[in-house]
Amino acid sequence: MAQAITNITEYFLAVTDKRADNSAHKLINIIMIAIRGVIAGADSWVEIEHFGRDRIDWLRTFLELPNGIPSRNTFGRVFALINPQQFQSSFATWMRSVVTLTGNKVVAIDGKTNRRTFGKDTKPLHLVSAFATANGVAIGQVATDQKSNEITAIPELLKLLDIKGCLITTDAMGCQGDIAADIVSKGGDYLLAVKGNQGNLHKDVKALFADITIPRDVNVTEDSGHGRVDKRTCEVITGPLLYDRIRHNNNWVGLHAIVKVTAERTVTTTGKTHQATASRYYIRSDEEPTAKRLQQAVREHWDVENNLHWVIDMAFREDESRIRTGNAPANMAVLRHIALNGIRGDKDRKVGIKISRHKAGWSTDYLEKLLGLVMA
Repeated sequence: MAQAITNITEYFLAVTDKRADNSAHKLINIIMIAIRGVIAGADSWVEIEHFGRDRIDWLRTFLELPNGIPSRNTFGRVFALINPQQFQSSFATWMRSVVTLTGNKVVAIDGKTNRRTFGKDTKPLHLVSAFATANGVAIGQVATDQKSNEITAIPELLKLLDIKGCLITTDAMGCQGDIAADIVSKGGDYLLAVKGNQGNLHKDVKALFADITIPRDVNVTEDSGHGRVDKRTCEVITGPLLYDRIRHNNNWVGLHAIVKVTAERTVTTTGKTHQATASRYYIRSDEEPTAKRLQQAVREHWDVENNLHWVIDMAFREDESRIRTGNAPANMAVLRHIALNGIRGDKDRKVGIKISRHKAGWSTDYLEKLLGLVMA
């Protein structure tokens, strides 16, 4: 396990220490204690301090701690000062070294607001994350600027990632010509949701699908249970028409297909039947897309909501966190992603994320196992 610990340390040595040279505690030690504390169930600087004090003998087997464990105030002050771009970059570099993304794997990009991280003069933190759906791990994140939004954050996130051979999915906010061009230039493909924010594109795509004479590939799936039936129909149009009526008018780099997914839900309760239908549209850069594959990719995109954002809220109580000073909210978000990735690495796990965090707090053997697994 010492090798895994050494490797983790190496990736965060590049983070700049903005304190005075005579600080009592090394920056890398503070970071390493915090990583382990969050995996082991700590959600605040107070809890990280107590974790360190309770596990100081174990920590001293691989960290030099001549002045003991930093105080809660030191943890808070240091993480408020750490440059979040450096911290996020260190995490993304680490993930690139341990997570293999090949074979057109889906990387879902989506944003989440940490609701209680606002200050007197600041908005709540909004973090844009990249989630490797097949691996079930976060591979990078970038905080949006206070005066900006996801449109400017996504290109910064893409700079941190190795997406060659991957399929990048976003919601409508990420459907921008420059973002599509960035993805293609880095060797990836895109599947971008199209809505009214791209008025001309949205209108042109809907018009093509409305023309029933245009040939298309179709895939239909159906799920049922608990009085509900969900039918999803995916239609894909490719060919010369895209060049004449889409690419020529909108200048989308690499565009090779347009996609329509229609969801029909039928719910039967107390003898009454209710139906609802909704259609969503996408653009795709792959030269040989199939409706079956794109149907799957569209559904995989929502893993970022169900298996990242929701889990972070439920198991780490992120939306309840009152950490809000300086850069601390963004840096704590990275610590949570590191912890989640480590726990997800335990393929023998038969309990939820929250209980796994408790187990890591109870047993340093299990905590070491998780730290080793995230390196696999």
